[in-house]
Amino acid sequence: MEELQDYVMQQTLPMQVFFTLVEATAKLVEVSEKYWHSIGQNGARVRILVEIMKEGGQLLPSLLAQKIGVTKANISLLLTPLEKDGLIRRTSHPTDGRKSVISITIEGQSFLLNHLPGNRSTVTEKLKVLTDDELKQLAGLLNKLKNQV
Repeated sequence: MEELQDYVMQQTLPMQVFFTLVEATAKLVEVSEKYWHSIGQNGARVRILVEIMKEGGQLLPSLLAQKIGVTKANISLLLTPLEKDGLIRRTSHPTDGRKSVISITIEGQSFLLNHLPGNRSTVTEKLKVLTDDELKQLAGLLNKLKNQV
């Protein structure tokens, strides 16, 4: 037991960086989630709306699942409340009746226009601990890491 505890406590520099990155990310996600919860939403659902908008307003569920890193089965669970709230619409694929297309509605677009600025402002406030040069350096390093993983 003591050997394992010693091993767990001894962290190489890469492991220190990894855990610091995980903890910092978790804290920023918590800030973002707190904002979304204050208006009765959650970040996963908002991310779906954002990803649909990035693709011009409509997307296949399978591609959406891939973009946000969930299974095809889970994407359906995430889409149902958005559809119920009128933020998205599911329609049949124009050429393949076995598939559906997810489209953001006018209500979904209005939701993003009304609430994304507040969320981004809240997260940006927490990042003000870094200078613009530090943010650029961090973004560069994170992109370098992301592209190697």
